[in-house]
Amino acid sequence: MNNHQSPMTPPIYIADYNYPLPDERIAKYPLPERDRSKLLVYRDGQVSEDRFYNVGDYIAPGSLLIYNNTRVIQARLAFHKPTGARIEVFCLEPLAPHDYQLSLGSTTGCEWKCMIGNAKKWHEQDRLALPVDKLGITLYASKGATMGNAYSVSFSWDNTDFSFAEILDAIGELPIPPYLNRPTEESDKMTYQTVYSRIKGSVAAPTAGLHFTENVLADLHHRGIETDEVTLHVGAGTFLPVKTADANEHTMHSEIIAVPRKAIEHLIAHLGHIVAVGTTSMRTLESLYFIGVQLADTSMDSTDELHVSQFEPYERTYAMTTCEALQAIVDWLERTHQNTLHAETQIMIKPGYQFRVVDQLITNFHQPQSTLLLLVSAFVGGDWKTIYDYALSHDFRFLSYGDSSILSRRK
Repeated sequence: MNNHQSPMTPPIYIADYNYPLPDERIAKYPLPERDRSKLLVYRDGQVSEDRFYNVGDYIAPGSLLIYNNTRVIQARLAFHKPTGARIEVFCLEPLAPHDYQLSLGSTTGCEWKCMIGNAKKWHEQDRLALPVDKLGITLYASKGATMGNAYSVSFSWDNTDFSFAEILDAIGELPIPPYLNRPTEESDKMTYQTVYSRIKGSVAAPTAGLHFTENVLADLHHRGIETDEVTLHVGAGTFLPVKTADANEHTMHSEIIAVPRKAIEHLIAHLGHIVAVGTTSMRTLESLYFIGVQLADTSMDSTDELHVSQFEPYERTYAMTTCEALQAIVDWLERTHQNTLHAETQIMIKPGYQFRVVDQLITNFHQPQSTLLLLVSAFVGGDWKTIYDYALSHDFRFLSYGDSSILSRRK
């Protein structure tokens, strides 16, 4: 048996989650007005369509809509060796300090896990330099240990007046998805961010949120639909295709989440009427149940690392209610004098998953044979083909800059 596979996990053949996606159906640019994108509506096996600015028509008053407030950083850096060789460094996640905010806020140096283009030309003894003309400083980089298909990279600079975040803003490039097959343009700096993005750390946008405007948010408020936020810093692993015949043998990437205590209390008060904006919010919210179970089962203190493993949902049956699990988190935060839950999740939501928190999902149209498509299939009881056949035959635009859908869970 594969080391990643749970004994309670039947095979999931990824070939069953394929569909034809011509390149011309992939939206290379967003619409001029975000909320005029098409909206596919799925409920009880029935499909219809509308425009996104009417999304509130399909959410019950009194519901709680949760979005991911992460902000994409300009994570690509282009160094050049004295010989002229170009070395591209793509910052994936912080290693030291491990916390995103501490690392991005550092004015003395930091270490990140990075993918490196042309890595063979970068010898470990080479210290690369990149002038930051806008700030009048120089950024230095040293390559460290191999980390799978990535490396540790130590960054330093010669002026403590500036943070790493300011340096990335000055010389970094926004990493738009590779399937757009075009270079990043100046307009992407605005259009590839949600209107509510504020916590820097992602290397990809939570794209379901790209359809929201201030007008849509005001309309939801007017309808009596409440909103709250979580943070999941989206990693490059979100673009990784499933390359194994059995999707259970695919290794999910781990992502850091942060959820304020008040948001968890908000969830408890609205259980049965929770709307997740995007798969990142979904993964965060569903992970909370298993974190709550962990905290109820053990005597963890505030320094223990909380982590939801890939197959944790499938390893045993769980008797705890969702309300009990969420309350266990609130009680633990109170006991440890914390206002925000910090954890990592590697959760894999796939057919057979039992949803415990989310009732509706707002999401874009995902790549064939992806873990995101498996998540959608799980949410709609396997009826993903009905949705995608409709989208393909009704001129919907696909992937990050494409159109949207609001899906109600099949119960």
